[in-house]
Amino acid sequence: MPRRSDRGEIVTQRAQPVPAEHRGPAGDRLGGGGAELCAWRLDVPPGSQGVPHTVSREEVLFVLAGTLRVTLGDAAAGERGQPGDAIVVPPGSSVRVDNPGSEPAAAWVTTTAGLEAVLPDGSRFTPPWAR
Repeated sequence: MPRRSDRGEIVTQRAQPVPAEHRGPAGDRLGGGGAELCAWRLDVPPGSQGVPHTVSREEVLFVLAGTLRVTLGDAAAGERGQPGDAIVVPPGSSVRVDNPGSEPAAAWVTTTAGLEAVLPDGSRFTPPWAR
């Protein structure tokens, strides 16, 4: 159901470009969020390996294009996702998103507001649209 303002109108929030200083190595480009949910497009260049990070909230990656490999924890092999696949990342999981293919890959990522990611060096990051 669409979010409504206190006057009952439907609220539309245009996708916001992700500032360069907040982009991950995979190149997150557009994000937006409401009071409870937030979502963004994740573009992953061919042959790239993502940075492992631990997420505080459940994430769902819906693969739009290309091939993604999503690895949880220290698993030797990740889950391969093709267009139309949804990959669920449980809260508290360490996750890494790679593109093993020779073509660009993209996913639509959805989570709940308040998501925080912890990087391997212990630094914490909250995407601007998840606040």
